[in-house]
Amino acid sequence: MPNVSTNGIRLAYERTGHGERVLMIMGQAAGGNVWSMYQVPALESAGYEVITFDNRGVLPSEVPPGDYSLADLVTDTMGLIEALDAGPCRLVGTSMGALIAAQVAIRRPDLVSCCVLMAMRARSDAIRRAVSAGEKALARGGAKLPPAYDASISVLQMFSPVTLNDDAAISAWLDIYEMSAARRAAASGQQAIDLTSDRRDELRAVPVPCRVIAFSDDLMCPPHLCAEVAEAIPDCDYVEIGACGHLGYLERPDEVNAAIIEFLSKK
Repeated sequence: MPNVSTNGIRLAYERTGHGERVLMIMGQAAGGNVWSMYQVPALESAGYEVITFDNRGVLPSEVPPGDYSLADLVTDTMGLIEALDAGPCRLVGTSMGALIAAQVAIRRPDLVSCCVLMAMRARSDAIRRAVSAGEKALARGGAKLPPAYDASISVLQMFSPVTLNDDAAISAWLDIYEMSAARRAAASGQQAIDLTSDRRDELRAVPVPCRVIAFSDDLMCPPHLCAEVAEAIPDCDYVEIGACGHLGYLERPDEVNAAIIEFLSKK
């Protein structure tokens, strides 16, 4: 993969298609190649140039030692846009990637024309704070879960009952998560990123048009918390897609792609 140097590290990226530029920003411990399953082909067909990349800590991008901050990844992303001469571009992010997108828009509005923010929360409630604290305690203690167990817990958190109750579908996802356990472990520096603070006041400073996309069965970023993001951002609408969990863009790709493209086509 090609790469660029930004913020003192090397980021791997891919750039495909022709047209107005769309930068896709993936969530915690996941690779940019996940977008290539459904979103990249749909956006290319709709006439966009699509840029995907791996955040710091996710191979083949650089994996610097130590803990990372949200500001690190935001600065990385701004540097990537500048290095590729891609701004102003449309940003599409999910989960942590959506939070990065919003922060880039606040800090460098000249690089951003609009944002699609999927599965993003502006704050955490009691149960999400507890999950985050537990995961960080495991990491600090050096605990390493067996890959099969780690996969089962991840799948329970990420998918909707529709998928969880489909034995054939969920068996495939369990295999995928078990095989990718080592890659997720390599991204341990991302676990220190603060994803629980209340950022509603910050989001009032987002200066570009946005669309929040929530997934009805999302346990990590449930619709009521996603709706708070849409309420905080001055120019923002809200779409909720049913029968999918935190990875709704994989469970319901046609509906998600339609919601992304319909919004981008107006901006």
